Amino acid sequence: MIRRQLLTGGAVLGASALAAPAIAQTAPEIRWRLASSFPRSLDTIWGAGEHVAQRVAALTDGKFQIRAFPAGELVPGLQVADAVQNGTVECAHTASYYFVGKDPTFAFDATLPFGLNTRQMNAWMHEGGGREALREFFAGYNIVSIPAGNTGAQMGGWFRREIKSVQDLNGLKMRIAGLAGNVMQKLGVVPQQIAGGDIYPALEKGTVDAAEWIGPYDDEKLGFNRVAPYYYFPGWWEGCLNLSLYVNQAKYDALPKLYKEVLESACHDATLTSIAKYDVQNPAALKRLIAAGTQLRAFPRDVMAASYKASFDLYDEIAAQNATFKKIYEGWREFRDTEYGWFRVTEHSFDQFVYAMYGQEAQQRR
Repeated sequence: MIRRQLLTGGAVLGASALAAPAIAQTAPEIRWRLASSFPRSLDTIWGAGEHVAQRVAALTDGKFQIRAFPAGELVPGLQVADAVQNGTVECAHTASYYFVGKDPTFAFDATLPFGLNTRQMNAWMHEGGGREALREFFAGYNIVSIPAGNTGAQMGGWFRREIKSVQDLNGLKMRIAGLAGNVMQKLGVVPQQIAGGDIYPALEKGTVDAAEWIGPYDDEKLGFNRVAPYYYFPGWWEGCLNLSLYVNQAKYDALPKLYKEVLESACHDATLTSIAKYDVQNPAALKRLIAAGTQLRAFPRDVMAASYKASFDLYDEIAAQNATFKKIYEGWREFRDTEYGWFRVTEHSFDQFVYAMYGQEAQQRR
C-alpha cells in the first residue's frame, strides 16, 4: 500500500502531508553516506545518485538523509563495491560491470555486449526476474543492489586513428569497461579499465589509443574531441547501461519498511529521470561535436560481426567455468530471445520506417 502511494502522482504532491505527522513522530533519523563511481562534473550520471539522495530526503521530510560524495572523496570510484561490502560506507552509486574482475556475473546487473536495450533491461529487472536472479549473488557480497539510473544506448568511443577493418584493432590500447574488454581482447585489443576522470589524460598522452565512456553529452564535457578526432557508433557493448545503488546488507535490513519503500521509489525515479536527461542532452551535444570538427564514423560491418561472435563465444566459455554465471545467463538469454522477437515486430518495424521517412524528408530539405 505504501509503495503504491509513493509511486502515484498524488503521493508526490502530498509528500509533505504524508511525512508531517506520521514520519515526524514515529520514524527514526538516519544519516548515510553514498560513494559514487562518477565525478561531480558529469551532472547526468553523477546526478542519478544525487537524485536518489534528494528524493529520499523529500519523501521522509528530512528524516532519512543520504549525502552523496563524488569518486575519490571517500574511496576511489572503482572501489565502491568493497566499501559497501565491508561497511566503510552505507551505500554507493555505480555501474556493476566495473567489478567483473571479481566475478563476470556482476555484468548482468549493468549490461552485456549485444544484450538488452533500455526498455528490455528495465523489463528484465522489474518484471522479468532479473533482480530475483541477482539477489542471491549480491547477498554473497553483503550488498543489496537496486536499479538507479540508465544511460540508454551508448556511443562506440573516441579513436586517435580510423578503424577500417578488424585488422585495425590489433594492438590497439583502449579504455573499455566490463566484459566488452574481454571481447575486444579476442580481437587483438589491449583493454584498459580507467575511471572516468582519468580517461582524458590517458588519451591525450597516448597511454591509450581509444576510449569509450558514455555518449555525446558526457564525452563533450570530458573534452575527448580535443584529443581524438574519430567518434564511432554504435557502442555495441552497451545497448544500455543500468546503474545501481549498492546498499550494505545489514544497513538495508535495519531500515524501517517505509524507508525501504522510499529508497525503491527514489531509485525508480532516478532511472526515469536519467534516461530523459540523456535523451534530451545527447542530440544537441552530438551536433555541437560535429560542428567543432568531430568525424562521426560507423563501425565497419566486419568489426560488428566479429565482435558479436566473440561476445557469445565468451559467454559460453565463462558459463562452462562459472555455475552462477551459467544459471543467470540461461534465463537472461531466454528472456532476451523473447524480447527480441517482440521488438522486431513492433518497435523495430516502427523505428525503421519512420527513420527512413525522416531521412528522405531531410534530404529533400537540403
